[in-house]
Amino acid sequence: MDIIRIILAIILPPVGVFLQVGFGLHFWVNILLTILGYIPGIVHAIWIIARR
Repeated sequence: MDIIRIILAIILPPVGVFLQVGFGLHFWVNILLTILGYIPGIVHAIWIIARR
């Protein structure tokens, strides 16, 4: 399942984070990072998925 989350995190970073943690703080931080820059959103999403 982590492989699917990582693929989704590369395509749409907030979706990968949502599947991992739901509507928590990390989800909203990821949306902000994705708006500010796509790459920081991807890095944050993969970090959240790999950490848990």
